[in-house]
Amino acid sequence: MAADTDKVFKALADRTRRHLLDRLHERNGQTLGELCAHVDMARQSVTQHVAVLEAANLISTVRRGREKLHYLNPVPLHEIQERWIDKYETPRLRALSDLKRRAEEQNMADKPTFVYVTYIESTPEKVWHALTDADLSAEYWGHSNVSDWQVGSTWQHLRTDGSGIADVVGTVLETVPPKRLVITFGEPSQVTFDIEPHGQIVRLTVTHENLATQEDYDVISAGWPAILANLKSLLETGHVLPQAPWEMHAELRAEQMASNDPQ
Repeated sequence: MAADTDKVFKALADRTRRHLLDRLHERNGQTLGELCAHVDMARQSVTQHVAVLEAANLISTVRRGREKLHYLNPVPLHEIQERWIDKYETPRLRALSDLKRRAEEQNMADKPTFVYVTYIESTPEKVWHALTDADLSAEYWGHSNVSDWQVGSTWQHLRTDGSGIADVVGTVLETVPPKRLVITFGEPSQVTFDIEPHGQIVRLTVTHENLATQEDYDVISAGWPAILANLKSLLETGHVLPQAPWEMHAELRAEQMASNDPQ
């Protein structure tokens, strides 16, 4: 954790890298060529700065056809805020929360709304199994993902309390075990899981797009980091985190589930 924080501070220490983050804040999902247009230096130099930001997890990338799109990832900034600002500047928490929300906003309908990247010490097969197995998903997600995972099939996000209530119902759009899974996540949003091996670790990219409202965006922005942290812990240590991480956003979760309760 300390090493990751050091990378973030190192990345932010450079004016050019802060400028690149500002450009992504203004318009997320830019190509390298678009980022270069804002910086008065050689493309190779910009590429090196982008690599530092990506190593610090401040930038996430997603390939769309021949293009590689770059997205601002506010999670490390939020962690620094919690560690180094919140406990010292409590009266400013509301203002900082508004700043974080604005930094995460993405208003380009033709590009992914939310992109999250995590690295897991595991194999693609184990990550795929965890995403699609009802029992395992119940363990780290708090819901069972139930389907035969064939293209065109329905999948259900079932509560584990025995009620039989599905908080999300969707359709399997694409399935390429153990590399890629695309599902609708209610209507009209869509989630893509890209699983890439890197030696003894796996890069898991979750892309959630076509969110209907800002409220939906707020819910998934809090939810995905919590779920994926629990998944990472389960696959690397054999057990989930000692406290469910989504409890930090209990009110958002309760509101979301209440909308599906029997009236």
